[in-house]
Amino acid sequence: MEVIAKLKSLRIAPRKVRLVAGLIRRMPAEAAEKQLVFLNKASSLPVLKLLRSAIANAEHNFKLDKQSLWVKAITVDGGMTIKRFRPRAHGSAAPIRKRTSHVTLILSDEPRPVKAKRVYKPRKAVSKTIKQQEA
Repeated sequence: MEVIAKLKSLRIAPRKVRLVAGLIRRMPAEAAEKQLVFLNKASSLPVLKLLRSAIANAEHNFKLDKQSLWVKAITVDGGMTIKRFRPRAHGSAAPIRKRTSHVTLILSDEPRPVKAKRVYKPRKAVSKTIKQQEA
């Protein structure tokens, strides 16, 4: 079962929120919550609130166990841009774009898929002797 929680129009730029989202992606929900509590980023508090909301929804609405939940996906998209102007030299104006974010969090209780380990295959060594190079 998947539980989806959304946070819209967060007044922090998506580029900054993606740093936090990348840390908790594919983590167990409890570990992600601990990670966000001690993270020193401004966007960690709204993302923590969203995660706790998703966990509460999973427990209350779908009767899921908190220990079995993990962050399946978290996406951060750009929201609307608030446009302001700043006065510059000689009576001109420079635009200021205040960006917002839309965050979508998906929790799952299904077992996490195990990634196949990459098998190391050594490259074929090209051995050239000095005689072959001279010829």
